[in-house]
Amino acid sequence: MVASRLSEDPNVSVCLLESGPVDKSVLIHAPAGVVAMMPRKNKLNYAFETVPQKGLNGRRGYQPRGRCLGGSSSVNAMLYVRGHRADYDHWSALGNAGWSYAEVLPYFKRSEHNENIHDEFHGQGGPLNVMNLRSPGALNAEFIKACEEQGIAATADCNGAEQDGALEYQVTHINGERCSAAKAYLTPNLSRPNLEVMTQTPVLQILLDGKTATGVRVKREGQTLDLRARREVIVCGGAFNSPQLLMLSGIGPGAHLQDRGIAVAHDLPGVGENLQDHIDIVHSYRAPNSDTFGLSFGFMPKILAAMLQWRRQRSGLITSPYAEAGAFFRSSEADGRPDLQLILVRALVDDHGRKMHLGHGFSSHCTLLNPQARGSVRLASNDPLADPLIDPCFLDNERDMRVFKEGARKQLAVLNAAALSPWRGDMLYPLNPDDDAALEEDLRNRADTQYHPVGTCKMGQDDGAVVDHRLRVHGIAGLRVADASIMPTLVAGNTNAPTIMIGEKAADMIREDAA
Repeated sequence: MVASRLSEDPNVSVCLLESGPVDKSVLIHAPAGVVAMMPRKNKLNYAFETVPQKGLNGRRGYQPRGRCLGGSSSVNAMLYVRGHRADYDHWSALGNAGWSYAEVLPYFKRSEHNENIHDEFHGQGGPLNVMNLRSPGALNAEFIKACEEQGIAATADCNGAEQDGALEYQVTHINGERCSAAKAYLTPNLSRPNLEVMTQTPVLQILLDGKTATGVRVKREGQTLDLRARREVIVCGGAFNSPQLLMLSGIGPGAHLQDRGIAVAHDLPGVGENLQDHIDIVHSYRAPNSDTFGLSFGFMPKILAAMLQWRRQRSGLITSPYAEAGAFFRSSEADGRPDLQLILVRALVDDHGRKMHLGHGFSSHCTLLNPQARGSVRLASNDPLADPLIDPCFLDNERDMRVFKEGARKQLAVLNAAALSPWRGDMLYPLNPDDDAALEEDLRNRADTQYHPVGTCKMGQDDGAVVDHRLRVHGIAGLRVADASIMPTLVAGNTNAPTIMIGEKAADMIREDAA
């Protein structure tokens, strides 16, 4: 979105670099295609792994990330969630002028075209199409009733006046297709003469002249090329790739760079620190073959008919992102905002879809929204194409585990509520939520990311900050970061919409500073 917004000025030339391919795969544009992209490494998914996690009994976590135009917005589950207003007021309170909720709400609204909600919290006419589910499952209403049975009231909009409550999520879809950042912002503007898009072009290094960024070194069609920037270099690689690129360029913690054989251009200790991510547990139940996705002979004709329906009408099962309903609620330790989230999925989910099961069922994610854990991203080597070392430090503190267990108990109470009785079969991983030791062991054995890493190029003025409130890298002229890595703290919800807001605000600041 930064490239699109900047290239609106015909006097500015913009070159957008993407390490992966164009976003033409039907698996991207058909919402249900997410199930084929997410579970494994492929040309559209980096499929990173974490280092072994002590808090997860030594397991390596899985970190799928998009590798194509649109980035992770081309492979995510498309839920439109902004987080809580207090998240942004906290950023402002940390000394980041211009980032309070009142100040970022206009950028959320500018980015959005909401087909269904017309009020002071939502926008119309923006590039990112947001809508109600086109073909929602009947299970959603029963899940919301189950939440109400357990004291979580229904709400119409988690992005409005109040976040708390159970609801059917809105999604970033348009006409029955995924509306990624690329489809929203880039595709309609590819004909602009001042915008050049180069795919299959990984960036190897930021070029520096002393303490000024002057361009980037890339690999393209087997050759190494240097591209020079007349004004600025803007890094938008996300919470893993942005700090990786800075460190490969000699910008980062000096001792670590020297250990990897990289000359230190600028000792900036916070690069790669402050990694935060939402830890998540999935509980699944078998169900009759009625309104859920599954692997069965009886379902094959139904899914084939659904594929034909999507091709002809862009409606039906293939418009489902699988994740359709959910809830935001508060633990006993909540600080005035929801600190736990539920997401209902119309399928049996196990290990990010990497373990498949015959039959049908439904699942629920429970996500810890404000983890205290702080991890890091480091270089495995000085090879620009090597995966980084990712250490989220999941469940490494008592407070995270305590609140997470409380959330899991509420999740299981909802899933066992009377409203879901007609749908509920055997539990995939049977568990007694009253057995505290067994519950904790289950979390350590099976919990993993909800795919929301942030914070590794933190915005702020303290010693651990990487960028200032205008997203300029401290100590380096002509260099900014504009992605989820600049978040000083994790928002209470999915991170796609907030990242798009960051891009919108970054484009305004870049234009203002160039004037």
